[in-house]
Amino acid sequence: MNQHALARDTMDTSRLHAVREEMERADARRLQPHFIELFFLEAFKHLGGAARQREPRRYQISRVPAVVRRRADDIVTAEPVSPRYQRIAFEKSLVAPRGQPHAAFVCPGHPLLDAVLDLTLERNRTLLKRGAVLVDDRDHGVEPHVLLYLEHAVHDARPTQAGGDRVISKRMIYLDFGPDGARGHVRYAPYLDFRPLGADEPRPDEILGRPECAWIDRGLEERAEGYATENVVAEHLSEVREVRMSAIDKTEAAVKDRLTKEISYWDHRAETLKLAERAGRTNARVNSGEAAKRADQLQARLGDRLEELNLQRRISAGAPVVLGGMLVVPKGVLDRIAGLKAKKDAVTTDTQAIAAKARNIVMDVERGMGYEPTDREFEKLGYDVESRVPETGKLRFIEVKGRVERAPTITVTRNEILFSLNKPDDFVLAIVEFLEKGGHRVHYLRQPFQREPDFGASSVNYSFADLLARAGEPS
Repeated sequence: MNQHALARDTMDTSRLHAVREEMERADARRLQPHFIELFFLEAFKHLGGAARQREPRRYQISRVPAVVRRRADDIVTAEPVSPRYQRIAFEKSLVAPRGQPHAAFVCPGHPLLDAVLDLTLERNRTLLKRGAVLVDDRDHGVEPHVLLYLEHAVHDARPTQAGGDRVISKRMIYLDFGPDGARGHVRYAPYLDFRPLGADEPRPDEILGRPECAWIDRGLEERAEGYATENVVAEHLSEVREVRMSAIDKTEAAVKDRLTKEISYWDHRAETLKLAERAGRTNARVNSGEAAKRADQLQARLGDRLEELNLQRRISAGAPVVLGGMLVVPKGVLDRIAGLKAKKDAVTTDTQAIAAKARNIVMDVERGMGYEPTDREFEKLGYDVESRVPETGKLRFIEVKGRVERAPTITVTRNEILFSLNKPDDFVLAIVEFLEKGGHRVHYLRQPFQREPDFGASSVNYSFADLLARAGEPS
């Protein structure tokens, strides 16, 4: 049964734990309904539509613009877009509340959202290529870096209606470049933690004219494509090929087995009917010619199906394409332009030394409780430490903040807040309080944040004293 199964139903323990951990990480990185709601309302307004809030986070659309309905027809969505919607909602719990009209659940895959997204990309994709300048308020260094985002697709040889190869997997690639070259492949969206330039801050041309940005040139795009080809494309291709080739092999074996038996049956049936007809016994339902015709049709069908599977086997990777990029300017560069010295007050800023010391302290605490911590700080995932529970394999996601005693605030980024809201039961805000007379205290705070940040906010300041009042002992 295992040999002939088209799907793998069993896996060893190590593979099971790896899949479970990856599912937990993916669940924590999922797209918040909050993001989808704010994007849709703004994009829909730009396309000439209007959504009016009737109940909290439930909206009525009196008229869907014709351009949106036509685009839904063009991209062949699962269902047509309605001319109007009595209610729409972006969270499942708000779709059918008692005593209120039923709402359409607008989420990825809904035709209304898909059409709005497709139109928005069509009209604004060139903005990605023009680029942007964003500010990292947490970085008080003086070394800007460039974040480039590329699109990479894996194809098989089956032709599409347009004549090209069929895309079977598509992935966004984020590459971070500094003066010394590529810093690596960023696996999450770090730009959520950055902010746009303020009206009173230097303009992009002034920043790009600085000596700190002299290394940025037109060859950066070509270097990014080369780095992605050498370091990321092969991994993407290998992942797709490993999954698909096994399924194709088993599908081919099943197709051959089933259709060959059918062909043999109808060939034998045709010969049996032919002998009966010669003896004067005719079959009113199927004659020998019809049986032979069915055998020939099945033979042709087998050939077509095997050819299709052969085309599916011819998996190839396309070239990565740069879609756009952004210059990330540390706050220290803006301070230098303004003639200010870089801030060194440990009360208001996290230095790398304090942050590293705090992480090490928290990891020692986790080990003392029997867990298996891993430092994830430099992967910019939305948390600092990933701690595994040996008995169950579950993951604890820990954001570490190191502060001196009586510090006024703690700054938390957008990614950190969203991560905590996605995994409220598994996220811990660990606060390491460094005492003025030496030593430290460790505080664990669960479910530290209650709501999403505003759409334009890259970080939020929380009162240090209030967080400590809600925190408890590590557990």
